[in-house]
Amino acid sequence: MTKERYWVVGGEYSCMAFKALKNGAPHVLGPFEDRDEAKAAWRQVSEQTRSNASVRYSIASEQFVLPA
Repeated sequence: MTKERYWVVGGEYSCMAFKALKNGAPHVLGPFEDRDEAKAAWRQVSEQTRSNASVRYSIASEQFVLPA
C-alpha cells in the first residue's frame, strides 16, 4: 500500500531569486496526513512572515510504501 504525507518547507532566502536559504537549513513543518492540513499550516506560516519579501514556503509531498 502506498501512502502520501505532506511537509511545509521554506524559510528566509539570501536573495530574491530564492536559490539559497539565508541560514542554510530549511524550516520544516510536518508531516501532515493530508494536503488540507499542510495547506492550513502553510497559510499560517506564510501569514506570519508576510512582511518579509525574502521568505518563501511551499508544500512538498512524499510517497512511501507501507510494509505488507
